[in-house]
Amino acid sequence: MISAIKYITIAILLLLAELVYFSIADHFNIIDKPNERSSHTKVVLRGGGIIFLIGVWIWAIWQWFGMPDQVGHDGYPWFLIAVTLAAGVSFIDDVHSLPDSVRLVVQFVAMGLMFYQLDMIHASLWWAVILALIVCVGATNIYNFMDGINGITAGYSLAVLIPLLLLNEIPGQAGNDVSGFVETSFIVVMILSVLVFSYFNFRPKNKAKCFAGDVGSVGIAFILLFLIGCLIMKTGDITWLIFLIVYGVDGCCTIVHRIMLHEHLGEAHRKHAYQIMANELGMSHVVVSLVYMGIQLVISLVMVYLIPNTLLAHWIYLVVVGMVLVAVYVLFMKKYYHLHEEYLKSLQTK
Repeated sequence: MISAIKYITIAILLLLAELVYFSIADHFNIIDKPNERSSHTKVVLRGGGIIFLIGVWIWAIWQWFGMPDQVGHDGYPWFLIAVTLAAGVSFIDDVHSLPDSVRLVVQFVAMGLMFYQLDMIHASLWWAVILALIVCVGATNIYNFMDGINGITAGYSLAVLIPLLLLNEIPGQAGNDVSGFVETSFIVVMILSVLVFSYFNFRPKNKAKCFAGDVGSVGIAFILLFLIGCLIMKTGDITWLIFLIVYGVDGCCTIVHRIMLHEHLGEAHRKHAYQIMANELGMSHVVVSLVYMGIQLVISLVMVYLIPNTLLAHWIYLVVVGMVLVAVYVLFMKKYYHLHEEYLKSLQTK
């Protein structure tokens, strides 16, 4: 195991790396300018979420040249290539906009490499692999779409990483003997990366030092999907995707809503529930982010500690939670969406 001293050293390296990036971003004018679709009103440095990718590389290098957690552990090389590709093209898109087709092709290639790392590529199950590729690339982009206010990406990512760490470290909880599905040090370093980013981003509106950018939201999405993928491959239970259900429901319901409104899905918008909470309802970014973080954390911890470790119990819990969240989303929109319509009308009159 990586010692506490080594974790502290890694945290310091991550902090220094983030500060160095700020200098680079400031020098090359890598910024996020507000527009009518934004939830912020001042120029902010973009791409601070590159620290997640840096965290993966620091962990891998430490594994290769330090004391590995397991004899023969290789540092997940195919996943390292995958997340670097996905986050790398996203960083380029942050600096200079790329066609959607280019980003999607790279994401599918990167996801395929991650599936290879997870040993999911099997000719006899080609149809399942293709379906999983589509679902996971879609989930990655939903995670990216949900990155619209201060703290939400950092807070929600912590709400996913913490239950994964507990599940990986505590065998036998509620009958869940699934510990050791991934290297514990990897999860811890990812938590440290998110905490460093949180220090500069998890702040009230207009006080954030940086935004995650596509490099951050896509990068952390790949990381979380890899961790959950490791868990699913060990247990054969895909209901662990419940660790992403709050984002999933908001993202999917918003897509359906926009289709019903005959909108172009590639155009920027402010129709997610969290955006209406932060913009039309005027709620603090920190409060909204904590709401999403808290709901997902409670749902995940109930899954880990209270739900019996059977497929039937897991599926029942997943379906019930999903139905409740969808109902809450629909009721919320029925009550408050008219405020967003009024906002759109105000733009047309300007």
